[in-house]
Amino acid sequence: MAKVKVTFLGHASFKFESDKGTIVYFDTWLDDNPTATAKVSQIRKADIVIATHGHNDHVGDSFAICKRTKAKFVGNYEMCLIAEQHGLKMGSRSLPMNPGGTIKVKDVSITMVQAFHSLSMSPELVKGPPAEADYFRPDSGVNGFVLAFDNGITIYDTADTCLFSDMQLIGQMYGPQIAIMPVGGKFTMDIRAAARAASFIRPDVVIPCHYGKTMGQPADIDGLAKGVRFLSPNTEVAAMKVGQTLTYTSSSFNVSR
Repeated sequence: MAKVKVTFLGHASFKFESDKGTIVYFDTWLDDNPTATAKVSQIRKADIVIATHGHNDHVGDSFAICKRTKAKFVGNYEMCLIAEQHGLKMGSRSLPMNPGGTIKVKDVSITMVQAFHSLSMSPELVKGPPAEADYFRPDSGVNGFVLAFDNGITIYDTADTCLFSDMQLIGQMYGPQIAIMPVGGKFTMDIRAAARAASFIRPDVVIPCHYGKTMGQPADIDGLAKGVRFLSPNTEVAAMKVGQTLTYTSSSFNVSR
């Protein structure tokens, strides 16, 4: 039976694993993440590493994991230029994209979609001195991703974003069963906006992230669940603890205890 495993690593970091064994790390920030328990040194296998944008709490340890595991890095073109400076050759080890584009790696088709959020490249990951009077370096843009596995299961991670109406179009085009979205309400949309996003996307399950007291972004997840039930009655909210794995099988899921 078709299934995909989603493991919450902390803050906005996730690991996805297909039933064929393909492992995807998404916005992986571990070593300096106060909410994470896993470390880069513990990662033994990865096939794909995706970073939605250049803020440290998203690109984080992406390049280090790629170098450690020989995984391919996926991001926008400018992020891949940075990845190349870290030894991940453009076109073979780093795979550049832009919104609307799709690439296939093993048994997953990865489509980049839009998101709305500020952008800048994490300073410690940029090689070489900044240009005169530079305050920060841009990372091109912030993007969500749709991961469509060959077994028919699709995940849409909105990345850091506010609510936008084209989420409905993304839901209609790609039909994700799982949607991952930020709900902290300070740097991203809040629970009210996330509930409306769920009604636009209409997945089977919503996984909230990018919230919590540790990160200074507390969120009322019970309130989120109530809002989702009202606006999208067929959607459930799965609030995951760090280290938990959600296994989505056909049209059902369970979260490990």
